[in-house]
Amino acid sequence: MSLIFTPSRIGGMKLPNRLVRSATAEYMVDSNGRPEPPLKQLYQELARGGVGLIVTGHMYVHSSGKAGPEMTGIYSDDLIPSLTELTDAVHREGGRIAAQINHGGMQASPEAVPETIAPSAVDAPFLQQPAREIMPDEIDLLIDAYAQAARRAKEAGFDAVQVHAAHGYLISQFLSPFVNRRTDEWGGDVEGRMRFLRAVCRAVREQVGRDYPVFIKLGMIDGVEGGLMPEESVQIVAELEEMGLDGLEISGGVGGDQNINVPAGILPGVDEAYFRPLAQTARSATRLPILLVGGIRSRQTMDGILDAGDADFISLCRPLICEPDFPNRMRLGGQEESACISANYCWPEKPSDGIACRCPTDRTL
Repeated sequence: MSLIFTPSRIGGMKLPNRLVRSATAEYMVDSNGRPEPPLKQLYQELARGGVGLIVTGHMYVHSSGKAGPEMTGIYSDDLIPSLTELTDAVHREGGRIAAQINHGGMQASPEAVPETIAPSAVDAPFLQQPAREIMPDEIDLLIDAYAQAARRAKEAGFDAVQVHAAHGYLISQFLSPFVNRRTDEWGGDVEGRMRFLRAVCRAVREQVGRDYPVFIKLGMIDGVEGGLMPEESVQIVAELEEMGLDGLEISGGVGGDQNINVPAGILPGVDEAYFRPLAQTARSATRLPILLVGGIRSRQTMDGILDAGDADFISLCRPLICEPDFPNRMRLGGQEESACISANYCWPEKPSDGIACRCPTDRTL
């Protein structure tokens, strides 16, 4: 029997199946990061479409961490009523939703913040502007920003929080030897570079309590010379349960043109599940539920991953932009493969367009 549509848990959160909508920036908010009606409609479509868990697009925890002009906000209590409308809409459809909390760090765009910050001063070709080094007295403020964002998520009715530690955003930057060249207690070896993540997890737990589901999206490989490699990231994985986390979603890429998490041209049976080797590495180091994202397009591949025990959940991004009801199509209609061709025309070309499938559907094109 296929495991895809069997129930499972992430911490205390029971989910009806093993399909997760992986966090995907939606670009459906106003200038203050407040959700607009299309975002609520998108989440309703996803919930009706049968996915077991929706993870929101990343939400910025502090004004200094706004990655782009249309990034959703969770930095202020004033946003709680609007965020509650999102969770209420999903729950009315019988769905579950987690808030992904994040700080852009060096990835923030000039249109969104006047300056960017990072664990160490950095100016890489794929960055839009150089980033200055975070001062020691700023670190506690940033840790508290994550914690307060998690509190807001719980108060707004989200079923869980996902801490974003991938794709070259702030926590990923602290973990990366490519970015983090600090010589104080927040840098150095992998234990020192883990200190910020450990402090964030502890502060989040203090705000949401021990039983509220908190999991992580972890970039296990940077994909740049001198960056984080699986040999070190597996040491991080081994410590996640002790940090109080309930699950692990695996990804990679340090950001910009170096983001290896959205390659083009992934088709069913062709280069699917490109992060699966990382999941196999992580499995040897943790008992936590593993969520695997990365070019998964077919039921056959999903079944293979779950049956082998390489992951406990299948995370989907672009396929659910193309077909928000893909889970139901598999479960009820016998559809075996996503129609997504990974041409990467999902993201808007101009403000307020919002995320949508704009790719040709004919795979021969």
